[in-house]
Order: sequence, then C-alpha cells, then structure tokens
Amino acid sequence: MSDLSIHSLKEKLEQISLKSLLLPLCGILIFIMLWQVGASRVHTSLGVFPGPAVVYEQWGNLISEHQNERVKEQRFYERQEDRIAKRQAKDPSYVGKIRSYTGKPTFFDQIFTSLYTVLAGFGLACLIAIPLGILIGLNNAVYSALNPVIQVFKPVSPLAWLPLVTMVVSATYVSDDPIFSKSFLTSMFTVTLCCMWPTLINTAVGVAAVEKDLLNVSKVLRLGWFTHVMKIVIPSAIPLMFTGLRLSLGIAWMVLIAAEMLAQNPGLGKFVWDEFQNGSSNSLGRIMVAVLMIGFIGFLLDRAMLMVQRFVSWDKTQILR
Repeated sequence: MSDLSIHSLKEKLEQISLKSLLLPLCGILIFIMLWQVGASRVHTSLGVFPGPAVVYEQWGNLISEHQNERVKEQRFYERQEDRIAKRQAKDPSYVGKIRSYTGKPTFFDQIFTSLYTVLAGFGLACLIAIPLGILIGLNNAVYSALNPVIQVFKPVSPLAWLPLVTMVVSATYVSDDPIFSKSFLTSMFTVTLCCMWPTLINTAVGVAAVEKDLLNVSKVLRLGWFTHVMKIVIPSAIPLMFTGLRLSLGIAWMVLIAAEMLAQNPGLGKFVWDEFQNGSSNSLGRIMVAVLMIGFIGFLLDRAMLMVQRFVSWDKTQILR
C-alpha cells in the first residue's frame, strides 16, 4: 500500500473517530442547557427543580456520606477487635465474637443491592425463557398450547404481580435463619415474571425462523436432537435471541425500581422513595442523582449485553447497535 493511501486512510479514521466523539458530546451539552433553562422555570413545594449544578453538588454529598459511613464501619470493627484483644490479654481462653456492622446503607450500597437483585432476577428469567423458547420454536403443538398463556401474562404490570409475589414469598419462605431477605426475593421474582417474555418470544421466533437449507443439512448429516439444537438452531437464532435478552434486561432494570419502592428492598428504588417521603430541600436533587444513575446503569447493562452478543455471534460482520 502506498504512503498516500495510508495517509488518506488515517485521515478518514481520524474524521470518523472525531465525529463519533463530537456528536454525542453536542447532544449531551444541548440536553444540559435545556435542562438548566427548564429547571429554573419549575417551582415545586420543595423549591426550584434541581438543575445540573445542584445535582452535581448532591452527587458530591452522596460520595462524602458513603466515605464517612465506611470510616464509621472501620472504626466499629476496630473497637470490637480492641475490646477482644484486651479481654484476651486478661483471659487467653476467651474467644470473642465480631458483630456485623448494621449502619444505614449508603447510596452506593443501594446501587450494589439493585444490581445484584436485577441480575439474579434476569438470570432466573433466562434459565426459564431460553429453554422454553427453544422448545416452543421447535414444536408447533407446544406453541399452540402455550401461546395463549404467554399472551395473557405478557402485559401484566409489576404493580399487579407484586402483591401476589409478596404473599407467596411470605407464606412459603419461612426460616429461622434465612439466607435471603423476603424483600430481596419479592423484588427478584417480580423482575423475573415481568422480564422473561421478550426473551421467550424472540427465542421462539428465532428458532422457528431457521433457514430450511440448514435444517436439510442437519437431516442429511443425521444429527441428534441435542446436536441439532446446539450446532444449527441456537447459532441461527442468536440475533433474535439477544434482541429479546436486551429488551428483557432493560425491562428488568425498569421493573426493579418500582418493585424496590413497594417491597422496601434496600436498593435504588427504596432510596428514591425514602427521599420523596423525606421532603427535605435536598430531596429533589438527590432523587435526580438517582434518576441519572438509573439511566446510566441501564445504558451500561445494555452495552455489556451487546458485547456478549458480539462475542458469541458467529456472524462477526453483523452491524449491532
């Protein structure tokens, strides 16, 4: 390749990379300007609607609160260790017990709780939806039997599922030493029930849409049922399957916030509800921080799922967005 061609290729790559950075940056700046102008015109019972500067200030406050809580936690354990050490100095046979720190969860602790809950619910939904979707796609009789059930339960709101799930969990999950809290299980199962349908439907459609040429190849090679599914069906259905997975993950994250509000599971949803109930002058700004964080995490989850799709897809030339 000539030096001129290499130079022109470098210029094109630089232009593409500059364009891919500038356009999103322009969009973000326009959004921030409109947000600032609009926020200053909205007056609520708690004051002016928070603009970008106020939200940034509350973000700093939440970071400081998290750091202070971690310092308190560290000192809590240090005091216990000192107490045990002093007691053992007097009585070497003494065996101390370290009590767990029970301080108030911070904003970042609640983010972790929400991520853990949504991934648990989404994982359970995948374990149910993908095998069932493959079965429905391969067998018309199963599709005819289950399609009415799917269509009935698919549009049910999480607000309708939540009371039922709460009662079932309370009645069946009885233990003196529970591994998981009931609020966590309630949120997780609600997420599962609401987010499994896009994956189930798209997997079934993808399996049913496998090209006839590939099915004929499988017949010629006399592949067994399991080999046929693993080598022919799933690779062909991956694009639609991941479309369903990405939709399900987005729904799971959206449903989780509502479920946490009502189930009082200590995640982002509970944080928003507590701040709303608190009604302080900082509440609106802190709620806005949570809203932006919820959106940002949802974006990262979608990008992560897209990366997984690119890794497992056999067609590396496919354009994925």
